[in-house]
Amino acid sequence: MNEAETFTSVHGGILIELATPQDYQRVGELTASSYFAAGHFDSPDHEYLKFAQKVAERAEQTEIYVARRDAQILGSMTLIQVGSDYADIARPGELEIRMLSVDPSAQRSGVGRAMVQASIDRARSLPNISAVSLTTGQSWNTARALYESMGFVHDSQRDWTVHGTDIKLVVYSKEII
Repeated sequence: MNEAETFTSVHGGILIELATPQDYQRVGELTASSYFAAGHFDSPDHEYLKFAQKVAERAEQTEIYVARRDAQILGSMTLIQVGSDYADIARPGELEIRMLSVDPSAQRSGVGRAMVQASIDRARSLPNISAVSLTTGQSWNTARALYESMGFVHDSQRDWTVHGTDIKLVVYSKEII
């Protein structure tokens, strides 16, 4: 058993733990449906949403966590270190959060905050990690407000545009030492 398999975090009655293969279908569906429901994509068949549903492949190089309340999966996130094919912005010494999603019925109930706090807890447990970073949409004001309320700082020099689109993404980071 590796350290990721034993890492858990509990915040506000929400348990964050490593996803199991039995969770992968729910994680993929949750990620795609929550991103689509939020209006981030024009079609549920968007290429990125299909990519997000390939959870088993992603789990080979990353740590995928689920957030549970009363055994029900209400959210998920992927944690990535530099060197992974899934890293978008991770630099040496950073743990990157990707694909953080919360079931629309559970939004604004503390699930997102619990997952972000769990990512900070996980980063503190890893050697040579001194920061947590993430990318979010430029206009995703609720998400940005959450990250800022938790001490994340917008790192505008790292902002980027998704290749082949006009989707602007902004980068946040938080030092943890």
